[in-house]
This record gives sequence, structure tokens and C-alpha cells, in this order.
Amino acid sequence: MFAAPDYKALYFELFRASEQAARLLHEAQQRAEEQVMAEDEPPLRLEEPLHPHSRDAAPRKP
Repeated sequence: MFAAPDYKALYFELFRASEQAARLLHEAQQRAEEQVMAEDEPPLRLEEPLHPHSRDAAPRKP
């Protein structure tokens, strides 16, 4: 006769693994954000958007 699997132990093992995976992803995202913020990029330059009915706007293709 075979023993039944210990579902509670299996559940906790999967739960711990999913928690570890979420923590690793969060830490990787934080490191990536820190690297992006540390780069010496020039500031963004925002320009006036073209209005769809202005003379300077490019014609829209159907």
C-alpha cells in the first residue's frame, strides 16, 4: 500500500518558492530602476503637440 502524498508540505513548498520568485523579481526591478535613474541622460524635451486640424499637422492616411 502506498502512502498518500503530504499535500500540506507540498503546498508550503510551492508557496515558499512562489514567494521567493516574487521577491527576486521585485529586487531585479528595483536594481533596473536604480540603474536607469543613475544614467546621465539629458532631460526630456517636451514640445507642443500638433493639433489634428492645424495646418502644420501631417495629413492622416485612411
